[in-house]
Amino acid sequence: MERTPVTSADLCSVGYDEESMTLEIEFKKGAVYQYNGVPREEYQNLMSAPSHGRYFNANIKNRYSYMKL
Repeated sequence: MERTPVTSADLCSVGYDEESMTLEIEFKKGAVYQYNGVPREEYQNLMSAPSHGRYFNANIKNRYSYMKL
């Protein structure tokens, strides 16, 4: 999945696959996680948030099932 670099203390890049509703996040420490069943609107909100890390922690982390790649 192609990811877009983001400016964040914790996140490095973010990708999204609309067909499978999969959000992929690469963290600064090098780990990559895929979050399942994430609506496109949630991805768009993450990308437009003033703080990507804060938005991720408040709205995505622990709300969607995930898998470490």
